[in-house]
Amino acid sequence: MIAKLGLAGFVLLLSATACLSQMTEDQQQEFAAHMQKAHGYLEQKQPALAIPELQAAVAIDPENVDAQANLGVLLFFQGKPADSIPHFRAALAEQKEEGQPGLAKIQGLLGMAESRTLDFADARKDMEASLPSLQDRRFQVQLGLELVGLYTESGDLEKAAAAISQLRKADPSNTEVLYAAYRTYSDLTGESMLALSLAAPDSAQMHQLLAHEDTRQGNTTAAIAQYRKAIAIDPHLPGVHFELAELLHTSADETVKKEAEQEYRAALLENPQNEKSILRLAEIDAHKGSTEQSYKEYAKAVELQPADADAKLGLAKILMAMNQSDKALPLLEQAVQLEPTNATAHYRLATLYRQMGRVDDAKHEVALYQKFKEMKEKLQALYKELQVQPKEIRADEQEEQ
Repeated sequence: MIAKLGLAGFVLLLSATACLSQMTEDQQQEFAAHMQKAHGYLEQKQPALAIPELQAAVAIDPENVDAQANLGVLLFFQGKPADSIPHFRAALAEQKEEGQPGLAKIQGLLGMAESRTLDFADARKDMEASLPSLQDRRFQVQLGLELVGLYTESGDLEKAAAAISQLRKADPSNTEVLYAAYRTYSDLTGESMLALSLAAPDSAQMHQLLAHEDTRQGNTTAAIAQYRKAIAIDPHLPGVHFELAELLHTSADETVKKEAEQEYRAALLENPQNEKSILRLAEIDAHKGSTEQSYKEYAKAVELQPADADAKLGLAKILMAMNQSDKALPLLEQAVQLEPTNATAHYRLATLYRQMGRVDDAKHEVALYQKFKEMKEKLQALYKELQVQPKEIRADEQEEQ
């Protein structure tokens, strides 16, 4: 961690200003000389030589924030966290007493130093206080990941998840943060599964949970069986009919697909505002050729969830089939704004632009379609390696359950 952070960006402005009321003129001059030498050594990238000068300066004026903070920084990055702690604390105490602006980085480094000396309680406290005030994104991420590690080791997964959420906002594409999120959420899943299995091993919720796990592993037949057990125990279990329908809908078997439609309708009986079920029924009716019914369902889905790109794409497709391209255009443009990686939406928009004679716009959309189509194919190959592709579901398999 220390190697990743580096010294640059942590050394404060080396001030030669001493506490004049408590020092003689000779002490003031001596203090200034040590600070000047330390500054020179740091400019020459010789931090080891700057340390004795700062130690001498601190001995003369222990209340100088810059001298204490910089000495702590140099000792920390020299691999001496225990020695750095008193200086960090002195700087923070003096800064608080004088009402100076906060030293968020210094408090963050103090937390790291405390962690390395196994003072985990103080480490957590100082890291938590520092993290929200940090402006340096790189340091914020590194400090946050250390804090997540402390939370995880102590079993405080809820706080770990909250810290991860903050880090993802700060740096959404950081691979270390994304992996930490995966580990944290996986640990939370495992903890919740264990708690539920101990509290209610034969509950509808437990069977629903097992169905999720089977689905994640690609065991669709087993997942369906678990969903059926959950429904048998509690037909009104929130989400269970839609989740079962989603699995059944992936089948190429038309008999199974009909059962999926029944489950979507059962989900709507439980919650008439279930936009996803309405959207799926719109897709099914479109496939049957029931254009008017499909149009009504897509329109309802868009009304319920205006930010759903799939709903707007579906409604646009129906409108194009109804020769109402003028109404479809804004929906497709909104769909690609809501979900820029949706290859199908880009393809449909390219088609519409071409029909309108907007050749350059059509070419641009075709290029985006190709880009995101290739990306999707690569992801599908990766998921196949992870063995999360669902197996085929057939009607005869359901009869065996």
